[in-house]
Amino acid sequence: MNAIPADLKAAIDRHLAESLSGSLVEKTARMSEHYRQGGGSGGALDFGAYLVARLPATYAAVAFCLAELARRRPQFSPQTLLDAGAGPGTAAWAATSAYPGISAVAFLDNNQPFLKLASGLAAQGEHLALQRARALNADLGNLPDDLSADLVVAAYALAELPVVEAGDTAAALWKTCENTLVVIEPGTPQGFARIHRVRAALIAEGAHLIAPCTHMKSCPILLPDWCHFSVRLPRRRDHMHAKKAKVPFEDEKFSYLIASRQPGELRGSRILSPPVDGKADIKFKLCGHNGLFQQSVARRDKAEYKRVRKLGWGDLFG
Repeated sequence: MNAIPADLKAAIDRHLAESLSGSLVEKTARMSEHYRQGGGSGGALDFGAYLVARLPATYAAVAFCLAELARRRPQFSPQTLLDAGAGPGTAAWAATSAYPGISAVAFLDNNQPFLKLASGLAAQGEHLALQRARALNADLGNLPDDLSADLVVAAYALAELPVVEAGDTAAALWKTCENTLVVIEPGTPQGFARIHRVRAALIAEGAHLIAPCTHMKSCPILLPDWCHFSVRLPRRRDHMHAKKAKVPFEDEKFSYLIASRQPGELRGSRILSPPVDGKADIKFKLCGHNGLFQQSVARRDKAEYKRVRKLGWGDLFG
């Protein structure tokens, strides 16, 4: 499972020890409701509740997407990173873990207290680029002209904007991107609606899709259906207390898109939901070059069944 690194955990613990007050349970409940309604990390959210209840889930989702990027583009080795809509800098921690060769990090957010928190946590990290990260106070819709990075990650950042602005914002982020852009949103219909607009805008800008899409055709998924994925992460004791949870793990649902300036081979089909393993076969919901379709693999086809039964939601089918 995608646990946050030890140095980030230690930095969070120090922050909580110094600043946490009030009922974490009540604060977390309000924040969880905000996310279920498709909201992002802005507003009057309590930072302590965010670090306990939302940062681990955000980290896990970013780590999942970057792992998929590494599988699809194993030669990609970014040197510079922009964490756009950074919040407390979660995406930067995940990116520097996935790509230790990153030598320069920039946090960008229009929330000055979040930027201060991001810089304070990063200063306690082991990665030198995190310790030296720049903090930029700016809106996603009004990015500095000279801003650029090899890898740009916008994790749960567009949720603060109206859906109709998602495409234009993605196009603006694309202009800052020297190589690869990763956009992640809540795994809700509203989150996917934003990703849907991001996808169309980036294709119009000449971007090459990396994941989860396996084609450049129009997206075949229409509401009320939506494309989203899930990652399981461990819950810390304080996390379980804050959410009144009884199980030591959480499943974070998210929608995402990865695009690159470099063309690459798009192949196979993406598994869009948990496979259904029945008595006679295992069934998959897939999206590929020919759109949405169902695929069944019979148990009697022993070799193929052995291969596909290891596949899960979000994997490439073949």
